[in-house]
Amino acid sequence: MEVDRPSPGEELNVSGEPTAPRQAATVIVLRGGDEVLELLLVRRTPKARFMGGVWVFPGGAVDAAEGTGDSSHRIAAVRELAEEAALTVADPTELVKFSRWITPAEVAIRFDTHFFLAALPDGQRPQVDGDECVDLRWLTPRDALALHADGRLDLVFPTIKTLEQLAPFASAREALDHARGRDVVPVQPRVVVTGEIARVLLPGEPGYDD
Repeated sequence: MEVDRPSPGEELNVSGEPTAPRQAATVIVLRGGDEVLELLLVRRTPKARFMGGVWVFPGGAVDAAEGTGDSSHRIAAVRELAEEAALTVADPTELVKFSRWITPAEVAIRFDTHFFLAALPDGQRPQVDGDECVDLRWLTPRDALALHADGRLDLVFPTIKTLEQLAPFASAREALDHARGRDVVPVQPRVVVTGEIARVLLPGEPGYDD
């Protein structure tokens, strides 16, 4: 993937010493049951220094009081979902692990983010807080990717790749069933800059190990 400039808050690290990634968690809320797959995206306020104006899945950093390990990521994911989208998941263990993305070492602000899937809780409707997040949309993965390609939906690399992974599924239930048997391994892209063009490479792609 090639970009001509980083997204807000994703500026490259010019000091040479990689920043230690902060632990974080995010929730991909799905709806549609057996019929369709739609997912919730929220838009971060354009005033934010980090990823201002970008459409993301609800999520954020793990607080120190939330502990360490898998339980801390689940607790943080549930808290962030409530804060940013007013959705309540009663049991964090019900979240389904889907992926894990580590910000490239070449980027100044870094996160080690654990992605979870969750069905929209019965009887609940999302609502943005109006502060950190200012808008929301339900979209199919394919529609979200098409809007991004047309320049009408600002997305960042992990969100794009997650949408691509979810696009083949015909329903929310199918995606959840698949994820329950998924072997989650961390993915850390690399950023390779040539002139004014930055290429984002995934492990296994040509040039990643150079």
